[in-house]
Amino acid sequence: MGNNLVPRTVFSEVASHLKEKEITIITGARQVGKTTLLFQLKDFLLERKIAKENEIKIFNLDLITDLELFASQKEFVNYLKAEIEGVKRLYLFIDEAQRIKNPGLFFKGIYDLGWPVKLVLTGSSSLEIKAKFTEPLTGRKQLFHLYPFSFKEFITGTSSSLLKLLAAKKLSSYHVNQILEKLFEYLIYGGYPRVVMEKNRNRKLQILKEIFSSYIEKDIVGFLKIREALNYSKLVTLLASQIGQLVNVAEISNTLEMKQETIHGYLRVLEQTFVCQTIKPFFRNKRKELTKMPKIYFWDTGLRNFALEAFRSYELREDRGALLENFVFTELARHAEERIKYWRTKDRSEVDFVIEFPSGEVVPIEVKAQKLKKPEFRRSFINFLTRYQPAKALVVNLGLQTKVKIKNTQVFFVYPFQLDLLLPKLK
Repeated sequence: MGNNLVPRTVFSEVASHLKEKEITIITGARQVGKTTLLFQLKDFLLERKIAKENEIKIFNLDLITDLELFASQKEFVNYLKAEIEGVKRLYLFIDEAQRIKNPGLFFKGIYDLGWPVKLVLTGSSSLEIKAKFTEPLTGRKQLFHLYPFSFKEFITGTSSSLLKLLAAKKLSSYHVNQILEKLFEYLIYGGYPRVVMEKNRNRKLQILKEIFSSYIEKDIVGFLKIREALNYSKLVTLLASQIGQLVNVAEISNTLEMKQETIHGYLRVLEQTFVCQTIKPFFRNKRKELTKMPKIYFWDTGLRNFALEAFRSYELREDRGALLENFVFTELARHAEERIKYWRTKDRSEVDFVIEFPSGEVVPIEVKAQKLKKPEFRRSFINFLTRYQPAKALVVNLGLQTKVKIKNTQVFFVYPFQLDLLLPKLK
């Protein structure tokens, strides 16, 4: 099965938006499948008979021949005049649209013509999207984000026979172990589509190297003009060894002999190019709970492991807990990225994640990289339940599926792969 056959979670939302006048913008890291998604959307339009072949145009602006068409807005308008002749609606899919000079103004002009043209654009960096698109296209666009394969998408592409088991309410230990075996593979090599679909281990590593090298050369050195690419790579490696930990910029500055302001700048770049993400602390009592330091996670554990050159099997690793915690972060972030926080008090009580909903409800989540036989809790977790009395709480673990009541809180013990289904129900 090729990765073009793996249905992406975001597909239905994007496909639904094709009927809207607004410009559709799809962002995501390099090689997460944005180009493939455009071809899936084309197939969708053809299969539903929404558009004919001649009414769909796909341009890849990484190709000089395609980019030349967009060198002049006036010339492109002339191109459109000819193409819309006799068609109900023209669909323009433009891959890596940030390659155009002043793309925000370029597409604003096209949009404001009011012609029967639907623009679907992709971009590999939120830095470029914000710098070149945001202000000119205010009120004229809808943003969608494409991540590396989720675990569900990974299973779809590699072991579709297990897919129905992910939704099962109760599982035998045999089936749990089958799914966990695939989860451990996912934690080692990550969710980049080409990596997932490649069966040869050495080739997987080579693809990860290509992805990372392309990122450094095109995004970091190319667009952002960061001269000290080696220092940037050193920071990525250091952060890769600290997933799930507090980011102490002063300490990193001493270790790498880099200025703190440079590190802060690099951290922003890592977030805005979809490599890492930081989360902030949850607090209600500033005096006892507030710490300014964020915790950091990688959007893809394969890229993280590449930075460390660490590809041993999951069971033999010392960082098993950190990898599983990072996985839980990415699953949570697909549903509620801006609502994910962590809890840590000045006396070092800590909860891995706290989801804070707009209603004020909070859901604490503890991650245990163990096959629990019976319910177990850290004292810190009990402290949080006592202090905030949430209605629900989760303990993610590898061996136990049950629920228990602690005072007013229903605590669900769940497998990591159940988060994708469980989280929407918690809202």
